[in-house]
Amino acid sequence: MPPAPPASDREELFDSEFLDRLRALFLRLRKRKLLRRRGLQPTPATGVTREFKDFRQYTAKEDYRSIDWRLFARLDRLFVRLYEEIQEFHVHILVDTSASMAEPFPEKRLASLKLAVALAYMGLVGHHRVSLHSIGERLSDPPPPMKGQGSFQRVLDFASSLDYGGLTDLERCFESFQPGRRRYGVVFVISDLYGRDLDEATRAVRRAAMWPGEVHLIQVYHPWEEKPDVEGEIELYDVETEEHRRLWFTPADRERYELRFRKFLGEIEKACQSRQIDHLAWRTDAPFDESFLKLLSRGSALAGNQ
Repeated sequence: MPPAPPASDREELFDSEFLDRLRALFLRLRKRKLLRRRGLQPTPATGVTREFKDFRQYTAKEDYRSIDWRLFARLDRLFVRLYEEIQEFHVHILVDTSASMAEPFPEKRLASLKLAVALAYMGLVGHHRVSLHSIGERLSDPPPPMKGQGSFQRVLDFASSLDYGGLTDLERCFESFQPGRRRYGVVFVISDLYGRDLDEATRAVRRAAMWPGEVHLIQVYHPWEEKPDVEGEIELYDVETEEHRRLWFTPADRERYELRFRKFLGEIEKACQSRQIDHLAWRTDAPFDESFLKLLSRGSALAGNQ
């Protein structure tokens, strides 16, 4: 069993400053004119709710049943309530908890947890249903769907309880995940997309293309994984398979590795584009707030409903 997350990491994730930043991000999303609701795909879902927006003075042409009689009793004037129609989505958040998401760069685990918590928060304050899943060797059984801001503590409990370790089986997990069709689905996968071989991620993308609704793949990686600062004799250790390999790493080897890593990102990006899946490469050293706004500004229905 992997050790529990360090207390310092828990505090960094769940402290009041981070939660205040989530609220500020929500307000920034509401003010951004470029984040408009995109056209929803046809769906058999009925999940439309009404949220109170404002009052307006009553006119004779309006239905008298819309009058707010309590307000009339206080002000002796006739007003009607205005409501905003809100499409209710089912937001699914899949977090990769394999060993490579925590070792040797714990920043990846921290980034994945912050992303999951932030996305869940946006879903809850947007009046949507939110389901949380973990993926590794298999897809975990998720807790019951959450709804309403009062469920946010359950989100924090879920994130703090996740154990990172073991192998990744992207194809198996993506095949097992079957989002429902009753409500328009918005799916966020948070993973480094490292599988058993280099091509597993693109094969998994093909399975993700069969999910109904809107799909986002957020590929988390550490800057060192893109540009490793090593040279000479090194020993490689696979944290998932526990394999060791000793080799001599030259500048030419490093250049070939960096080229292959960029190709790896590009192949996944291309596979996603051809299937209308949003792919975002997320560097752990990038400013969280701006990267998160960038994620939601890429056409997500979740942002358009804030």
